[in-house]
Amino acid sequence: MLVLTFEAIVDLALKEDLSAGDVTTEACIEEAARAVAHAVARTSMVVCGGPVFAHVFAKIDPTLVVESHVADGERVPGGARLWTVQGSARSILMGERTSLNFVQRMSGIATRTREHVDALPSGTSTRITDTRKTTPGMRVLDRYAVRSGGAHNHRNDLGSAVLIKDNHVEAAGSITAAIERARARAPHTTKIECEVDTLAGLEEALAARADIILLDNMDTKTVKKAVTITAGRAMLEASGGITIARVRELAEAGVSAISVGALTHSAPAADIGLDFEPTGR
Repeated sequence: MLVLTFEAIVDLALKEDLSAGDVTTEACIEEAARAVAHAVARTSMVVCGGPVFAHVFAKIDPTLVVESHVADGERVPGGARLWTVQGSARSILMGERTSLNFVQRMSGIATRTREHVDALPSGTSTRITDTRKTTPGMRVLDRYAVRSGGAHNHRNDLGSAVLIKDNHVEAAGSITAAIERARARAPHTTKIECEVDTLAGLEEALAARADIILLDNMDTKTVKKAVTITAGRAMLEASGGITIARVRELAEAGVSAISVGALTHSAPAADIGLDFEPTGR
């Protein structure tokens, strides 16, 4: 399924980098030259992007052979070989940067995500989820990386769920009005989620029978009060200003989900290099 959805992204990336060819490679490397290159983790990480790595090289040159040494979602130490590509040296060089750009970003997101998941207390049912704060055009890859890191996806797009935010409330006139209008229009199978940033807003959302309430930028003390007030009448999600240090305390406070925009918008790229085997010359 992933291959079917990322083909257009790979095509665009290759067009961006190779629309005028590769003058350096074409000038320096003989057309018949062969090579073997290994993608290597420079530091410990959670690996992600193997199918994308292979697809980049397949699009450039279908005769290239890519071997995977690890599965997506696997944690590896620095120095681990991740994938090997062999065949035309020219073709490998043409795909080097694009393939690494994808897997470095995806592995970076998976690694950052696993750090948040690992911070959850043992036995908890609280979920770590992403948000829609993804790189435009890259959402399918960003969200796959989040899943590879052991977390869950929030709504995929504006049409997939009802989530009433602060500006919806302002435009509608009140939390109650926004929830009532959403319920009147939404299919009966759709839950209504509403964002609040005060306990008064929480009370109003509960009175309007919101199914899910997003507690926005609340400190942990206030979140605990929100859990007590709600008493199971709605699912609670914590979001805004989430750090790894807060994950445990928010889960212990009793929220069902913790959504973290930083999983995708601030994850540092993983350090992965593509090392050619010596030619012996």
